[in-house]
Amino acid sequence: MLIEIREVKADMLPVYATIPISFKVDSIFRVDVIDNGLGGFRLVEEKVNFYIKDYDNVIEDDKGPEDWAKHFDISNWGIFIAFSDNRPVGGATVAFDTPAVNMLESRKDLAVLWDIRIHPDIRRHGIGSKLFKYSADWAKKRGCKRFKVETQNINISACHFYAKQGCKLGAIHRYGYSNCPQVAHEAMFLWYLDL
Repeated sequence: MLIEIREVKADMLPVYATIPISFKVDSIFRVDVIDNGLGGFRLVEEKVNFYIKDYDNVIEDDKGPEDWAKHFDISNWGIFIAFSDNRPVGGATVAFDTPAVNMLESRKDLAVLWDIRIHPDIRRHGIGSKLFKYSADWAKKRGCKRFKVETQNINISACHFYAKQGCKLGAIHRYGYSNCPQVAHEAMFLWYLDL
């Protein structure tokens, strides 16, 4: 399958949003605390009752990519769409140099993989790896020294994907979503890639 990745402007976000980001959850990483945290954490894969998670429909006030510009100045963001025969099959977005994005920690040498999505019909065909590399290279060209990615303990496939891309799990925040009842049971995982 021939894939072409194009950097696009914000006016293409409605096209980007047509690429589903939902995924099946049938197991999670349970975070076991060892010696009250002094001994670290252990991740244990555990089966759960099957459900579908859709990041675009988690929180009512944030409806997905087409609404990002309502909440943030995305003028410094990189937006990429992967096309196969002119059909959008994947996308990735990198947040960079945006004061309102807390994940950037007010740094100009850090970029965040804000979003990555692959159409379910063609997942596991290398498109995600291509988009991830393209995104990391884009950040590196802008002087970034580190690439940061957030996911959750309920997205085991994503955890394995980021590890395969060379990212290292740098932080586990067991209460990272406690202010959001719909996802308060999830643990935040922060992955880092040195560029």
